[in-house]
Amino acid sequence: MLKYIFLFFPLFLFAEPNKMSSEETDKAIAEEVVKIKDTSGKTDDEVREIAEKIDDKKDKKNVSVQEVFDAVDDKGDINIEKLQKPWEQMSPQTAGFDWVQTKSGEWFKGEIIAMYDDELEFDSDEIGLYTFDFEDIAQIKSHNMLSVNIENVATFDGLLRFSDEKITIIQGDKQYVFPKSQVVSLGPTAEREINLWSGKIILSADIRSGNKDEKDYAGRINLKRRTDKTRLLVDYLGRISKVNGVKTADDHRLNEKFDIYLTRRFFWTPVFSEYYKDTFNNINSQITIGSGVGYTMIDTKKVQWDISAGPAYLQTKYMSVTEGEDTNTRSLAFETSTKLDIELSKITDFKWDYKFSFTDKKSGKYKHHMITSLENELTSWMDLDVTFIWDHINSPEQESDGTMPERDDYQLLVGFGVEF
Repeated sequence: MLKYIFLFFPLFLFAEPNKMSSEETDKAIAEEVVKIKDTSGKTDDEVREIAEKIDDKKDKKNVSVQEVFDAVDDKGDINIEKLQKPWEQMSPQTAGFDWVQTKSGEWFKGEIIAMYDDELEFDSDEIGLYTFDFEDIAQIKSHNMLSVNIENVATFDGLLRFSDEKITIIQGDKQYVFPKSQVVSLGPTAEREINLWSGKIILSADIRSGNKDEKDYAGRINLKRRTDKTRLLVDYLGRISKVNGVKTADDHRLNEKFDIYLTRRFFWTPVFSEYYKDTFNNINSQITIGSGVGYTMIDTKKVQWDISAGPAYLQTKYMSVTEGEDTNTRSLAFETSTKLDIELSKITDFKWDYKFSFTDKKSGKYKHHMITSLENELTSWMDLDVTFIWDHINSPEQESDGTMPERDDYQLLVGFGVEF
């Protein structure tokens, strides 16, 4: 049961914060990020009505879907003169949807999932799950209530308006305005739990028959849960291979990492964990649980680079050992990890995920796990991924028959990835 416990360990962190008095709130704002909710007593629909009146007062005209239909001529083209202003200068009514406009003038209708590291995840029926670079966005109009984390100030709940490089959060009759540079992250407030999750599934298979029957199956699952201030990552990597019905590979790795953003670049990881099994590397099970801190080294449109580190506890159970040795080992460890994401082109991303840990000799002394991927976008929801994996352990445990496992394992996977 121990290998399942770590998956539920961070759940206590999602509990609601205690209510504070006005004096306590003012003091907390000065010391740390707190949540500022709408205290006007107005319903969400009433807040939306206020936001629409604010939109109407702006220079840009709001346009309804019916107005667009009325402006379509016999050839199917939009008659701009009937709309009185150029299309790119118009602003749609929210009408139940979040809207995003790029600097090229195009409007996208859908639902805001979350924004971290200046990347906005947006879900649309037309384009699917899509990620916009924040610097490419000209306007945002939210229909759904969002939580916006402002660096060194607070987290504000309300309707979001973004234009002219400024963020406006509308709470009833109150408005809070901040420069774009102060936005750490944002995400929906009181919405369904499933809307906080996104992910990707990558599958690959190699099946051969004839003189030699060979079957190789490999799979990766990447899950993310995002709120305005937290990020939970759950990653699975597994492989099973058989030759003439005899299993030649059977390894599985499940990682979990929970981050709390304190500033735009600094985050705290109260818990990270890993469950690992590799029967052909003499590891029946290996569990790692630790805590640490992290920092974003580079944060640009095309390059994202995070590093994190912290102490950990490591427990390993071997398949077999030489006579007199214990199959179970426990030790302290120090783990460091880094994630690098480079946008090589509009359709190709390079990702490098590397982590290494130091422990005692009985537990392997030094080990690392590296995943390098080229993700090639085929559609808005499907990628062709080429992945290279390198696992290394400095001091593998000798098996009972004297066999010494190899220090290095390599995998090259080619598969299709589906995003959701």
